[in-house]
Amino acid sequence: MANASHGKGGNEKVPGEDLSKIESCTVGESQLVEQAGTKRNIKSRHAQMIAIGGSIGTGLFVGSGQALAIGGPGILLLAYSLTAILVYGVVTAVIEVGTYLPLSGSSMAYHCHRFVSPSLGFALGWLYFYSFGIIVAYEITAAAIVIDYWPNSVHIAVWISIMMVVIIALNLSPVGVYAETEFWFASIKVIMIIGLLLLSLILFLGGGPTHDRLGFRYWNGGTAVKPYIATGAGGRFTSFLYVWVFSGFSFYFGPELIVFTSGEMKNPRRNLPIASRHFFWRLIVFYILGVLAIGVTCDSTSKGLTSGSGDANASPWVIAIQNAGISVLPSIINAGILTSAWSAGNAYLYMSSRSIYSLAVSGCAPKIFARCNRWGLPIYSVLAASCFAPLTYLSCGSGAGVVFNWLVSLTNTAGYTSWIVCTIIYLRFRKACSAQGVTVPYHAKAQPYMAWVSLFFFTILLLCNGFTYFYPGQFTVSGFLTTYIGIPLFLALWIGHKLVRGLKDPWMWSPAEVDLNTGIREVEADADMWTRMEVAEKELKGDKSKWWSKVSNLWE
Repeated sequence: MANASHGKGGNEKVPGEDLSKIESCTVGESQLVEQAGTKRNIKSRHAQMIAIGGSIGTGLFVGSGQALAIGGPGILLLAYSLTAILVYGVVTAVIEVGTYLPLSGSSMAYHCHRFVSPSLGFALGWLYFYSFGIIVAYEITAAAIVIDYWPNSVHIAVWISIMMVVIIALNLSPVGVYAETEFWFASIKVIMIIGLLLLSLILFLGGGPTHDRLGFRYWNGGTAVKPYIATGAGGRFTSFLYVWVFSGFSFYFGPELIVFTSGEMKNPRRNLPIASRHFFWRLIVFYILGVLAIGVTCDSTSKGLTSGSGDANASPWVIAIQNAGISVLPSIINAGILTSAWSAGNAYLYMSSRSIYSLAVSGCAPKIFARCNRWGLPIYSVLAASCFAPLTYLSCGSGAGVVFNWLVSLTNTAGYTSWIVCTIIYLRFRKACSAQGVTVPYHAKAQPYMAWVSLFFFTILLLCNGFTYFYPGQFTVSGFLTTYIGIPLFLALWIGHKLVRGLKDPWMWSPAEVDLNTGIREVEADADMWTRMEVAEKELKGDKSKWWSKVSNLWE
């Protein structure tokens, strides 16, 4: 690939990198349908809810129970709080990069290709494609497990087929239809979490059917911080490290999902920073308060948490409600968990398809995946990403719980790898902006310090992902391989591309060589257009009171 030395005001362009002039889908062989590729039909409220909805899946509702059983409520709260802080460091970093250059087909893989190196961008893009695709199968499997909560004679393959068809059909719809559907899916999850938090407060104060005031009962008697594998202080540290590593799964790819929507978002330079601020508060409400509520309402020694079933009965929320003597709510909560898994699968299929679309427009995947239909939908990319969904049928023969754990292991390192690379992209981007005297339109106050902190700790968590296998009597070949296979696979993609296609490229662009100019005129013109449209719309509608303006902004 040609050297990307564009410097300040440079006009040289890297082949395959100008996303502003992507040739899109053709009908037959000649009719141009959409010159600009994907269309900007995603609103700010869509982007915010897609991001938070995609990251709120079975990890928070079911997986958190395993973490509670191993570490206890104190360690659960500490580990999830630390991870939320580190994830926010990634969110603000990727939003700053995405706001600068929200082109059609943008993703963190594209930004990596452009701001760090083509080979690393190639590896990250393909990691996104296969990881998101596998997580689609994981979420459908989780939904199938939840359905088993209710007695039924319908074979699990039927439910899997129905969910697959609906998820794929939604992703094959115009992006506005997909975004609106995902908005309401995610809204159900948000409403359910808020309801569970209120219920937890009621049970905490003794307002349940039995009027049993829970308080911090489950934090007493040495169960707040439980040892794991070892005893004493070493066992408590091992427990904390295990839960901290495990907690990442509940947050995986939420920050990246916001950037994926930027190429199809209305007025991204305004709406991406808004999405970032809202994401912060949702991290606090949904994750930190959520695990606190779990810790005060569910006993960490409950048999359901340690049964190993992996089904809806292992959800700490369901166990807490059953223990409180509330008979109707468990089915309602499980219906919400089913919707949650379905919604997350919907979001991850979107991300997988946009990953290969982004790869195609940057020259790292076959050009057919860059083609869009007249609605701006990269239809071939969606079909390619859908090929992972049939992995779900493995649960029909081996048991959904077993496949559930297989799919978690296959993607376990991908989330941490992505966050590490995202912070590197941001730091190189900032260094290039400083070297070339470029001013960014949005800058987070905590940066670049939070990026360095997140980079350091996520690297440690990646390496510690399977640390328990190094304890005497804990090692298994299959467990070790499935836990760490993602690291050599990522390195093989990176180094393999470097050896085959990128020998002339540096391992990392120097700050002066980074291309900060290609496509920026189109982005700035687009931002000016949206600003003029918003000013005209406000003049047409007239002034609004402050409170009504804030409410209506949630629906923009």
